[in-house]
Order: sequence, then C-alpha cells, then structure tokens
Amino acid sequence: MIQAIIFDFDGTILDTERHDYGCWVEIYQAHEVELPLATWSNVVGTVTDDFDPHHLLETLTGRPFDRAEVRAQRRRRLIELVEQEPIRPGVQMLIETAHAAGLRLGVASSGTRDWVEGHLVARGLRGYFEVVRTIEDVKQAKPDPELYLLALAALGVAPENALAIEDSRHGMMAAKAAGMKCLVVPNEITQAFDFSEADLVLESLADVDLACLLAPGALHP
Repeated sequence: MIQAIIFDFDGTILDTERHDYGCWVEIYQAHEVELPLATWSNVVGTVTDDFDPHHLLETLTGRPFDRAEVRAQRRRRLIELVEQEPIRPGVQMLIETAHAAGLRLGVASSGTRDWVEGHLVARGLRGYFEVVRTIEDVKQAKPDPELYLLALAALGVAPENALAIEDSRHGMMAAKAAGMKCLVVPNEITQAFDFSEADLVLESLADVDLACLLAPGALHP
C-alpha cells in the first residue's frame, strides 16, 4: 500500500530541463558550434564528471574560455527563464490531493538545496513536503539510490510502500534501485528515453485521479 510519494524536482515539478539545455545551446550557438541533445541527455537527472560542457565548448571552438564567466552567464539566463516557468500540469493538484489524503510527501533531487527549496517556497509548495533531500545530503547522485533511501528513512516509510515520480532515466533507475514504485512523466528533453522499467509512464499528471493511480493494478505488481 502506497503511504508516501517522493517527487523529483527538476523536470518533474518544474520543467527546468529544457531551460538548462537551452541555456547551453545559446552559449554554444553564440560561438557558432552546436550542443546535440543526444550528448546533453547523458547528464539529465544526475550530477557527473563524465561530461563537461565547458570542455566540449573549448574543444569544438579550439580556444579556452573564462569558465567562471561562462558559468555565471548561464546561471543568470537560467534563473531568468525558470522564474517564469509554471508548475508542470497536474503536479500541484496531485500534491494537494495527496497531502489532504494523508500521504507523506517528500522531494529527492540531484539539484542543490538553495535551488530546490527556493523554487518550492516561491511557488507555495514547500509546506506540503515533510522531507527535502538534495545533492548536498548524499555522496552519490542518481542513478544511485542514496537520495531516495535517505528521503525514505526520514519519512519512516519502507521502499515498497512509496511511489517516486520522475522525469529522467537516471531518476527512474535510482527509484527502482531503492525498491520503490516509479511513475515517469517525461518532458521535452527526456521523452525519447527508455522507461520500460518504470511501473507507469504518463504524458502528463493533468487530470490524474489519485485514487485511480494508487488502486490495485494501476502500477506494476
């Protein structure tokens, strides 16, 4: 029986993923080079040293850049775009309905605490979540299950009694490795990923009925 729902943040509550990618695309195009989505997709939903967009930019252009300045430029543009981004369809209603039904709610994000908490507070969502765990709380980012296991421990809920809501393959893998059910709602950046291991994949949370979602058989056994 599902007793808790733990949400990813970036790409799940807010569609920040397309802006994150879009900011880098703008920087690359300003230097007349391209950043393929297939290359960027490898880092969606995680934090990794396997891909460095600064290094690739320098490789493609054949010259070094002031990385601090590039990072600051991207950050300013990302904040500008995300501040205008609405909550993804159906997310707020599901959060409110689940909270009213007595389900325990949490967030497990590979983002930083100030980023996640700041946007949750700004959109009036922070009060619904008992637990928020971010990259600062763990040694390993998703797809490692540490973030989800930490959030579950804080909620006092067993993995088999919890549902993760994700948008990325890395996030789905983390939730499944933690022993949870996982609902995936892909976005523009992640829609081509392989989510065959998810318990349920939906195009949107809009018009999702909580009782139907948690009914026996709605998720894979």
